[in-house]
Amino acid sequence: QVQLVESGGGLVQPGGSLRLSCVASGNIWTIITRSWYRQAPGQQRELVAGITNDGTPNYAGSAKGRFTISRDNFKNTVDLEMNSLKPEDTAVYYCHATSYTREFWGQGTQVTVSS
Repeated sequence: QVQLVESGGGLVQPGGSLRLSCVASGNIWTIITRSWYRQAPGQQRELVAGITNDGTPNYAGSAKGRFTISRDNFKNTVDLEMNSLKPEDTAVYYCHATSYTREFWGQGTQVTVSS
């Protein structure tokens, strides 16, 4: 079993920056990929950025050039650096991890970008 806890959400003005962090605990040796999803009100949950166990990142089109995902396997953390934030980035951001057979979700952290 893996537990994921996000932190770093909050209120930021358009054009500002925010860094989210997620700490994993439990059976962390089973984790393969880690990623960040987000869900805005009335919208489906969508992938924002992911990173493989060899450090290869991938990003949603809306995140490319603005967001950076990174992981530290010794600290059991994955971060999402968000720059040039827009009101449409407002959502609950969820930490996600996969093992060979299961997936795990954090509780979510609210990111609000005001107009």
